[in-house]
Amino acid sequence: MAAQWCIGLMTGTVLDGKVDIAMLKTDGHTIEEFGPCTLASYPPETNQLIAEAMTAAQEWNFASEEPEIFARAEKALSEGQARAISHFLSKNSISTQNIALIGFHGQTVLHRAAKDGRKGATRQLGDGQILADMLGISVIYDFRTQDIEAGGQGAPLAAIYHQALLRSAGLSDNPADTAILNLGGVGNISWWDGQNTLIAFDTGPANAPINDWVNAHNHGDMDRDGLIAASGQVDEDRLRTLLEHPYLTAPFPKSLDRNSFTQNMATGLSVQNGAATLTAFAASAVGKGLDILPKRPAGLVACGGGRKNPQLLKEIETRANVKIIQAEELGWRGDAVEAECFAFLAARCDRKLPISFPGTTGVPMAMSGGVKATPHQHTS
Repeated sequence: MAAQWCIGLMTGTVLDGKVDIAMLKTDGHTIEEFGPCTLASYPPETNQLIAEAMTAAQEWNFASEEPEIFARAEKALSEGQARAISHFLSKNSISTQNIALIGFHGQTVLHRAAKDGRKGATRQLGDGQILADMLGISVIYDFRTQDIEAGGQGAPLAAIYHQALLRSAGLSDNPADTAILNLGGVGNISWWDGQNTLIAFDTGPANAPINDWVNAHNHGDMDRDGLIAASGQVDEDRLRTLLEHPYLTAPFPKSLDRNSFTQNMATGLSVQNGAATLTAFAASAVGKGLDILPKRPAGLVACGGGRKNPQLLKEIETRANVKIIQAEELGWRGDAVEAECFAFLAARCDRKLPISFPGTTGVPMAMSGGVKATPHQHTS
């Protein structure tokens, strides 16, 4: 099947009220062309609704019927993202007829990894049928459930796209020397040996605890440019204790929920020292992740919002003993990689190609996923 234009959507766990939108021309194997991309906003009241749904999700913990707020938040989120795509297409003078598929990740409100023989569970808010009907474009969504049902972690899913990026960058000669690090609310890493081994897992927290800490101390919604952390001192004793957490040395596959590691790790410290310590912990966790790979890479390509935090990158280079390469140095769009990924995954799912692998999510065998929503016919 020929390459087609697909749109990918990604809403991270940092809860910034924004959605990444990116276009990609792909056949699910290769990246033929990058299209426009943007960071769009949806209404503040929608973001507030999602934040409340995430709080309710913590109390729910997959134990009973879903909280009623989920349905309201899901509808608002789906309609908000459909409107954002409509505006994006209009602004770029692109007809909906030219888009084959939308890959809709939705908003993760709760994710529980498989553990000790117990299946995992995951919940992303996002109704693909709403998008399909509002836009008249087929939508692939709910990417993680099939993986979870098969005994996988449900995350991370970006590895197969990261592999395509490494190929496109000409790094396939010695790919094991360079891995991809995405710094979102959580950090995750993808490593490929150039042959058949693809490995991916969550390294630990990244932006989420830092953002929450800074926000809780009324210093804005994030540590912009890492300036607060840079002005503080790392509590090295506390950091040593934090680094004893069993997750960090546990074998992959493994994944985290946004709230697996929280701002409470810095309780009792000044705002500056707390930010410095949380930043150093995120960086050190990356180093622990590199240590368990079959071959420790010398370089990491940084993607995601965290790559804009110079203090975090500096700490990663120092504490993880690795060279950071900005995604843009390879001609990639660091802000758009995750959204592009879901355009790529949509194309793969539509062609029944695998998106989950034993070395990425721990599924028994490579498998596809996703649910397809096709637009209902409108009758006048």
